[in-house]
Amino acid sequence: MRPRWALRCKRYTRTSMASFSTDVVIVGAGPTGLACGIELGKRGIGAILVEKGCVVNSLYNYPTNLVFFTTPELLEIGDIPMTSLNEKPNRTEALKYYRRVADLYKLDIRQYQRVEGVGGSDGAFVTTSADHTFYSKKVIFSTGYYDIPKKLNVPGEELDKVIHYYKEPHPYYGHDVLVVGAKNSAAIAALELWWTGARVTMVHRGAEIHKHVKYWIKPNIENRIKNGEIKAYFESNVVAIRAAEVDLRTPDGLKTIKNDFVFAMTGYRPDFEFLARHGIALEPSTNKPKTNPDTFESAAPGIYLAGVIVAGVHTNEIFIENGRFHGKSIAADIAAKLGA
Repeated sequence: MRPRWALRCKRYTRTSMASFSTDVVIVGAGPTGLACGIELGKRGIGAILVEKGCVVNSLYNYPTNLVFFTTPELLEIGDIPMTSLNEKPNRTEALKYYRRVADLYKLDIRQYQRVEGVGGSDGAFVTTSADHTFYSKKVIFSTGYYDIPKKLNVPGEELDKVIHYYKEPHPYYGHDVLVVGAKNSAAIAALELWWTGARVTMVHRGAEIHKHVKYWIKPNIENRIKNGEIKAYFESNVVAIRAAEVDLRTPDGLKTIKNDFVFAMTGYRPDFEFLARHGIALEPSTNKPKTNPDTFESAAPGIYLAGVIVAGVHTNEIFIENGRFHGKSIAADIAAKLGA
């Protein structure tokens, strides 16, 4: 049955073959973007979500067997309960949940439409993708950070063997694999690859496995290294990548090791260039966008920011658990300004 609020919600109107009009365009259809669309809909405000990948694209790119570090209720949006077979939900359960929420609220999501730019001004924005144009009064950027990996900036990084997103270990059985990094994602990848029969080496610029690695993972990876089952180079870094080798700079000098695949688990960052192109002022030291702390409206009138991009480089300050609440503040301010 269609939610009662949807009967009041203004629907977009198709003005031409590839042009659409609505009250608000939301760039990004992750959990926070979905939450924004839901809160706008509850206030009778039409919204189109434009997503460069699939719905909750960042979660889709998580490792296949990932288990969240949080409990189901902290991932919920739209007052829809999330259920899990275990204390903590896994990736598959999360994807199913967000699909269900999107269906229930009948969110208008345009998948695989990468936004090329937003023109116009407050009250009359024009958002363009490769083959669509969207006209709106307001715009919300909820673009996350997981889609832009931090690069190693070394020769050979462009090779197909260099991977920034770890999905599952099976294809790497019997191969020489280098894992770059020593935080949670790197430790999990190294362990799963080793368990599956890959010959695993880790390299990390720090002196040890990162102190914030989860307590049930950290001793496991440290024991594998101690026992020599996983080779680790600390206070070291990659300096070159070739088809069958990798050069490492270590405390003992340059080392060349056999290699078939490199997992560069060095983290991700928001698309600061995209924000800057649209007049979003960034603090020089943190790249934190300047926003109204109560409404999340940016320095560019009519453009709002939601989710992790509000935190700049400090991406560990905002997760789904707290970013999902940005939608209520943003929707309330937009409703007041549009007289909805």
